[in-house]
Order: sequence, then structure tokens, then C-alpha cells
Amino acid sequence: MTPNILIGNGILVTRDPSNPYIEKGAVLIEGTHIKAVGTTQELKAFLDDEVTYIDANNMLIMPGYINAHHHAYSAFARGMAIENNHPKDFLEILEGTWWHLDKNLSLKATYDSGIATFISSIKNGVTTVIDHHASYKATTGSLTELSKAADLLGLRVCLSYEISDRNGPEHMMEAVDESFEYAKKVSERQDHMQKALIGLHASFTLPDDVLSLCREKNFQGLGYHVHVAEGAYDQTYTMEKYDCTVVERLTHQGILNENALAGHCIHISESDRALLKASGTTVVHNPQSNMGNAVGAADILTMMAMDIPVCLGTDGYTNDMLESAKTAMILQKHTHQNPDCGFVETAKMLFENNASLASKIFDESLGVLKAGSAADVIIVDYTPYTPLCENNIDGHLIFGVNGLNTDTTIVNGKILMRNKKMLIDDEALYKSCRESSKKVWRNLNER
Repeated sequence: MTPNILIGNGILVTRDPSNPYIEKGAVLIEGTHIKAVGTTQELKAFLDDEVTYIDANNMLIMPGYINAHHHAYSAFARGMAIENNHPKDFLEILEGTWWHLDKNLSLKATYDSGIATFISSIKNGVTTVIDHHASYKATTGSLTELSKAADLLGLRVCLSYEISDRNGPEHMMEAVDESFEYAKKVSERQDHMQKALIGLHASFTLPDDVLSLCREKNFQGLGYHVHVAEGAYDQTYTMEKYDCTVVERLTHQGILNENALAGHCIHISESDRALLKASGTTVVHNPQSNMGNAVGAADILTMMAMDIPVCLGTDGYTNDMLESAKTAMILQKHTHQNPDCGFVETAKMLFENNASLASKIFDESLGVLKAGSAADVIIVDYTPYTPLCENNIDGHLIFGVNGLNTDTTIVNGKILMRNKKMLIDDEALYKSCRESSKKVWRNLNER
């Protein structure tokens, strides 16, 4: 049974517009959900032998961060060196780095990649991860391995497999089967801790027959999680082969709709943005990855001005959502050569749009601290040296805080980390990750 918890004596940032900020605030957790928020003095009336009290010691009490687009399979890229791999464009970095990595992941390596990513997410205050997986060496059972890793650690996740024909029809069918088998399994769960989307790589590795097959099998009506015009190659290939843009093609194919996630959306036109808005598609911005892969910068300002929902992810580049937010903000300033833009949009992506997206996917109230919401709560160790209030909290977080300022992480009412220490033996798990990564690295250079 999940214990009841009262977190008090903190600066409470609820993200609830009707009650956004409480000095000396407190959150009462009953089981897996929040029972009440208020002042510490008010909620201490609920203290009894069945309630665990956590003194936040004037730290920030906030909803956990949400990562709207991640790739746990890329975890072992940290410190990795691939001989004679010197990519000069997006297709070369896909073929020489990311696809080469995913084709060398065993089921054990997939599990350990999930463990590494999810532990780091918890340490960075991330309580929900929407992941897009690929491991074409061992596809069958790979989402189950990630599911096991998430269950062990207690993280809330939405998983999908990156369907693509880039490795031939046999591997493509394995990816399709894995996607829908996991979707069936997750639909039978009695909790709100795991959900599924149907993962698709990108237009240039998805022939019409593959998209038709996915639509035929998608009897649950699940949303699609797809990369859209991340690199210019995706757009030019689609224009040459299908005589339309990526957004036009995926819209006509029934892929882009109100349940779809479109990662990146960099090389798109004004008419593409109109289609995205009309379809209700959610766009996910991944600024660090886009800069690292040298593919360009998405015009999130224009999309958000059109009321296209734009969320914030990391695309496997980091597990720190505030790091991603800092980059998103300055990238827009730099791209538009306007120092007075990007801040408001970045805060909205991270704190509002990510919460709305996750709440929709998980059928739970996420990203907000109020009665009835899921008990996904973090305590952040931050001492401001300028005044802090409800009107400038986002400025403090984006400019003054990193994910590793997280002191305590609670997901679904369960304490996963307290006083910056995981409640599971993370060193033993990291040891396994290091052993797995050595094997993967060795295989990468034996081609």
C-alpha cells in the first residue's frame, strides 16, 4: 500500500491558475493522488501515525517535469566513439551513429539503456517520459524490457517503437508486431503508469504500404509518434517521391491528427503549419538535439502564435528538462535575432503544454498540484538571491535552476529519491549499464 505523505514548509508552486503559489505551502498525498494543497499550518491538521511528514526546509515544491520526446536507446552514446564516423549531414549521422547504435542493442542493452535513462530522469526531477524506441538487433520484446525498467524504478512512461523499413521488410514487420503487442499489453494494465503510442520513424523510411498496414492494425485508435521534417532530406525525399510535403503526406495518410505527436517540424512551410493546426497535431521541439545534429531550428514562435500546441522534449540529448528549456529559449532569440522573444513560449511549452499532453495520454491530471491530481511531486533545492514570487518563478527556474537541483522525486505517491539519494541501489544498476555499454561499444567498432 502506498503510504500517505505530507510535504510541508516549502515554497509551493502548483501550476494551478486558481491557486498558483503558496509561501510556507504544503501538499498532502493520499495513496497515488493529491488530497489537498494549502499552507503548512492548515495541512498539519492531517498529521497522524499513518502520514509521513517531509520537511521541505523552504525548498521549492513543484509538479515533476515531463519529457515529451525522448530516446532511451541513445543512453550509451555518452562517451561513445565510433571509428571513422565523421558525419557531414543528417543522413550520415543517422546511418553512422544513431541507426548503427540501435542495430547493436540486445534486449539486455535495451533494458540497461532504459535503466540509465530513467534513473537520470528521476534524479533530474522528471516524473513522466514519452519515449520513442529503436533496437533493430533485437526488436521483439524490447518495449517489454523498457516497461520492466520503468516499473522497477517507478517512473511514468509512454512507450513506442520506431517503425521503419530502413532494415528491410522482415525487420519492419517485427517492429509493427512489437508496437501493437505492447499496446495490447499496456491496455490491460489497471494503473495509469504506462501508455502506448504507435511509433513511426519518418516519411523517408515509411512507404505507403507500411503506413497502410499501421492504420489497419491500429484498431485502438492510438496516436502516432513520428519525426516530421527533422532534416531537410526528409522533406526533399518526400517531395521527389510523393510530390507533396511531409506534413501533406502524413495528413493525407491519416497519421497526423489530434492524438499525434510530430517531433521537430523544422523544414516545414506556411501551408504545412496550417495543416498541423487543422489536424490538431501536437509538435514537440527538441532544441539541443537539433543543434547537435545540425539540422536547423524549428520556428516555434510562429507555430505557437497560430495556437499549434508545441511541447518540449530532449530527443535523447539530455534528461534535464530545464537544460532543454534554457536552450530552447536562447535558440529562438538567436534564430530570430530578437532578444525579446522565446522566454514566454519556452515556459508555456514546458510547464503548460507538456502537462496538457501528458494528462491526455495518461488520462490523469499531470503537471499540476491540486486535489485529485496524480501525486507526481518534486522538491527542488534552490535558494534565490533575488526576490521570488508567483510572477517570476519561471525566470528563476529557467535562469537559475537545473534538473540536478532536485532533492526529492515522488511518482504516483511513491518516493523514488529523497535527499538526492535514490531509494533503490542505483550503483548496482549502473554497474550493469557500464558492462552492457562496453559490449555495445565493442560491437560498434567491429564492422
